[in-house]
Amino acid sequence: MPFEVIDGRIYVQAKVNHKDSFRFAVDTGASGMARADSSLVSALGLKPHAQADNSDGVKTAKVETVILDSVEIGGLTRRGIEVATRDYSGKKVAAEKFQGIIARDFFNDGLLVIDYPRKTLHFSRSLALDPADRKILRYERPFRIPISIGNLQTEGNLDTGANVAFMLPMSTFLKVGDKPLESAGNGTLANTVISTGESIVHGPFRLGDILLQDQRVRVSDRIGEIYVGAHTLRNMTVMIDQRTKSIALCQ
Repeated sequence: MPFEVIDGRIYVQAKVNHKDSFRFAVDTGASGMARADSSLVSALGLKPHAQADNSDGVKTAKVETVILDSVEIGGLTRRGIEVATRDYSGKKVAAEKFQGIIARDFFNDGLLVIDYPRKTLHFSRSLALDPADRKILRYERPFRIPISIGNLQTEGNLDTGANVAFMLPMSTFLKVGDKPLESAGNGTLANTVISTGESIVHGPFRLGDILLQDQRVRVSDRIGEIYVGAHTLRNMTVMIDQRTKSIALCQ
């Protein structure tokens, strides 16, 4: 199915509870099957089901959940799913608003191909990545892939919902940064507002066979891991096979 890209983020059209058509963001950094914005809950007249914990990696907050009878994108349908709901997009500009989020488990039983250059998503249960291929990146915790920055060997969270190239903890930046850090204002996580800085880091950054240099990075002392964001991925084809815990990145 086709998607649109705004500030690096992916947006698709979804059918929810057999009703067309709602705009959803595709976010590999979000756990579970999906999320429902408060605007979707209002449009469908959904009733609260329960409460759940929602963590953004810095802070955990209680959120309500609702039951979606069905969510369909491009012929792939998930039924009877419980999703967290809150005002996810109320403060976004009009072009970036959405009614829900497609999270990583929506694609957990097949191969997801995000083709940024052609702006299409593909999903297949018959195709698979071969984890024995040397070009394949393996992970244990979704979707933390091995990366290197200069001489530092580490891992980064592959997050299509993060509208940055890379986001680094301050402790990592102090190891790899070679230019002064400038103020970049506040950044917004699901439950937290954090102050950030930015700088150019020469690197090179290596993700599998892909080599990147002179990357503009965001930095915060409030986050605990590296994020590989949408601005890095938007020129690539990204293949994710959760059955074998394998990822391929192709330029």
